[in-house]
Amino acid sequence: MAEPNFPPLPGFIPLKPCFYQDFDEIPEQHRTVCKRMYHLWILNSATLAVNLIGCFAWMFGGGGVTNFGLAIIWLLMFTPCSYVCWFRPIYKAFKNDSSFNFMAFFFVFMAQVGISIIQSIGIPGWGVCGWLATISFFSYNIFIALIMLVPTIMFTAVASLSFIALTKIHNFYRGSGGSMSKAQDEWTTGAWKNPHVQAAAQQAAMGAATGAMQDQYSSPQYNENQM
Repeated sequence: MAEPNFPPLPGFIPLKPCFYQDFDEIPEQHRTVCKRMYHLWILNSATLAVNLIGCFAWMFGGGGVTNFGLAIIWLLMFTPCSYVCWFRPIYKAFKNDSSFNFMAFFFVFMAQVGISIIQSIGIPGWGVCGWLATISFFSYNIFIALIMLVPTIMFTAVASLSFIALTKIHNFYRGSGGSMSKAQDEWTTGAWKNPHVQAAAQQAAMGAATGAMQDQYSSPQYNENQM
């Protein structure tokens, strides 16, 4: 088993990486989408960090300490949880062609999309600089409201990109023959955690993709009788 290499931590921190991540082990036909989901996770984490700055400015302008405290919780809790709960399942789903991991991703990522929409709305007292909180603060302090506008736009971008990603991956999964029954079968048989079955599924998926490409670009063959 490969040695964990993520997250990359400095040597002076007495902690070790928890996960192994290498996009080269993802089948080539899924690698680009998988990398985009990773970039979406980075954007989501960066948005939570910028939101913390926005909530600090909000607190400095008289917005209260509650939002700043909740912003800290959003950052510290949802950054690692989003990686573990929806990025790792889609990473393993693309790697092993696993219906179980696809279903785990859909279940969690739908909640992620809903949370991102709520964050972009910006209900006061939720620890996020969304549209409602930002627009209402323009009448008190324009400069701080402009600072709050940055995470607001980023939350909107995350929500939009998350919805698009969910739609595209769901269409791909259904188009490839995936279903809830296949995920249930994997759970019942334990195939979702069997490395030998996973390797066989990965090879089958890569072989199918290679065969489809060869059929698409191969030259047509004719019999002499047809000439």
